[in-house]
Amino acid sequence: MPFIPQNKLANQIVYSCEKFGITTVVVSPGSRNAPLIIGFNASKKIESLSVVDERCAGFFALGIAQQTLKPVALVCTSGSALLNYYPAISEAFYSHIPLVIISADRPDYLIDVGDGQTIRQKNVFENHCLYNANLGAENDIFQIENALKIAIQQKGPVHINAPFDEPLYATIEATDIEGVNTENLFSIEVPEIPLNVDGLQEFANLWNSSSKKMVLVGSHFPDDLLQIQLDHFLKDSSVLVLTENTANVHNSKFINCIDKLIFPFDDDELEKFRPDILISLGGLIVSKKIKEQLRKFQPKQHWHIDSLRAFDTFHCLTHHFKISPQLFFSQFFFLTKKNESNYQNYWLAKKEIRIKKHQHFLDECAFSDLKVFESLLKNIPKNWQLQLGNSSVIRYAQLFDIEKSLKIFCNRGTSGIDGSTSTAIGAAYTSKDPVVFITGDISFFYDSNALWNNYIPSNFRIIVVNNGGGGIFRFISGPKNSNALDYFETPHSLTAEHLCKMFNFEYVSVDNLENLNKQLSSFYQISTTPKLVEIFTPREDNDKILKAYFSNLK
Repeated sequence: MPFIPQNKLANQIVYSCEKFGITTVVVSPGSRNAPLIIGFNASKKIESLSVVDERCAGFFALGIAQQTLKPVALVCTSGSALLNYYPAISEAFYSHIPLVIISADRPDYLIDVGDGQTIRQKNVFENHCLYNANLGAENDIFQIENALKIAIQQKGPVHINAPFDEPLYATIEATDIEGVNTENLFSIEVPEIPLNVDGLQEFANLWNSSSKKMVLVGSHFPDDLLQIQLDHFLKDSSVLVLTENTANVHNSKFINCIDKLIFPFDDDELEKFRPDILISLGGLIVSKKIKEQLRKFQPKQHWHIDSLRAFDTFHCLTHHFKISPQLFFSQFFFLTKKNESNYQNYWLAKKEIRIKKHQHFLDECAFSDLKVFESLLKNIPKNWQLQLGNSSVIRYAQLFDIEKSLKIFCNRGTSGIDGSTSTAIGAAYTSKDPVVFITGDISFFYDSNALWNNYIPSNFRIIVVNNGGGGIFRFISGPKNSNALDYFETPHSLTAEHLCKMFNFEYVSVDNLENLNKQLSSFYQISTTPKLVEIFTPREDNDKILKAYFSNLK
């Protein structure tokens, strides 16, 4: 007979998680959370994973939830341990990823009296959590279940703070438990309601009368229906579709490298590029240039399509359709008509010119970050998943066409470097496809505790582009002109070799293109341990080459 915690509140949390379909919990060790650890460990419906570092645990859980599209629970002890979840919580908040943070706390009478490992935990994440349940009252069950319901329906983080008094380790047999509701819960997913056709017709009339329409797609989970619907837009010559690599949609007539197209534009071309109507969907946008463009040359109408939230990214939002893009387009297309225009063809012709200049430059390009990314993105096997780090990595990747069978992800909710490795490992743990993670050196070393993880699959691959520290700060003008570049760029001479030895990764380093291509030929082959390749690029040259690349596009 299994033993469960004697603490009734801990049992209620565990059984409520079972009831709402939580199947994974990531636990960080502690004492105050002992009742929760014992309870989740005894559950037959929930897999318990142990990750020591709470910041890494938070992003590891986020990576799992990113892939499964289902909530993952996090459990930690009291005190500062809880605060280490905050970076992952903020990322989940802005990326619409469901996380359930369950923190053990001390009872009220031990708060602010000098007791150890104690802080003010109630509502500590209120600015970035969809719901905050402070337990220890008569309505505990309502708060727990309301938190879980909101995490599922609104797709974001919630916080359940549970105070536990001594004894913490006492157990009882499972049959002895009383007062816990273990009934199965019916689906709490909210069914979508189609839009009113008469109201939608007014927007269709605006659409049909406009000769310059733009569809901009941010990060999005791969979706076959959405791909078909976006392809349909191309039949209308007045529509231009812009995508980012993280949108996971592909068509040769999409503008899929936005910065490559618009970077050389002068104001006259930007005015010509300005759409009458902009439809945006998906997550946050990487391209800084398109954000600058659409803020300066605003469309007359900006419609955002998302069932939950609409960010006024371009400061001209005119309507938020609170519905999934797939359902919206399935209704909208019946009301639209083609509008003959040269808008699409004109910019696709510009795209072809940029592609030729891009390739000409790369053919003559010296070994550098830019040349490395060309090689890396060409050599990823089909049907792998690509996880990208932030800062320079995601921006370099945006300049290249990427094999359409790859699924591409990046933490763009807050665009931080702090948990990219942990997120990629979480994704690799749960993904059916093998995962390769490309990261910069600062991001990798910053999150090096991510490798302290017992759940890294042997087919996981890491590529570290080591340019000696924060290369993006050499490309933007401000840091260089501040006389404090070293404080922005963080120069260093670290390597990943000893970390790989400690955490049992197969390691190899390269510092030229010939060796890189040679190593990549075997890098993705089956192995008994995960692998890491570290690529050392010329710190003093990378920014000069990238600036020359953009000048070449003009």
